[in-house]
Amino acid sequence: MEQNKACLTNTCSFAGIKPIMMDLPYPPIQVRRENPAYANLLGMDYCGPVSELSAITQYINNENRISHERCPMAKTLLGIAVAEMMHLQKLGELICLLGGKVDFVARPYNGRPRMWTPEYLTIPEHVGKMLQADIEAEEDAIKQYHMHIKMIDDDCVNAVLRRIIQDEEYHVMLLQALVREG
Repeated sequence: MEQNKACLTNTCSFAGIKPIMMDLPYPPIQVRRENPAYANLLGMDYCGPVSELSAITQYINNENRISHERCPMAKTLLGIAVAEMMHLQKLGELICLLGGKVDFVARPYNGRPRMWTPEYLTIPEHVGKMLQADIEAEEDAIKQYHMHIKMIDDDCVNAVLRRIIQDEEYHVMLLQALVREG
């Protein structure tokens, strides 16, 4: 009898999703010299409370929850998540070149090391609040990157961080447009 009932289906296809980012090249992934303190700062961008890992996870969660009802919006969120994955990968390479570890432990400048946790995420139910949380997370990331640029005296690392900021600013603009569309 159960076999005769219609199945619920999500028809939103994510085939061909590409990273949503500025159409600009990235600087080479290189550093002037090893510097574990710089690696620790980038570790916060990699997997701290305000980080690429947090952004990826939050976007994927939001996309999963809305894709069956709002496919175009879900595709945008997934495209942003893919761009954040690229940022995560670039930060990981920089951390390794700087002599640091890529192990999902954030090592804050003046705090105790802490393993990444989903407690860092904001996961509201309402779509408008989801988008607002994503905007706030992007804006917090931009502020943190600017702060780290001031603390890092390595033009190679800072060039990559400045390029990542351009993508984050683009994401804010796209998310604000999604909010306006409703």
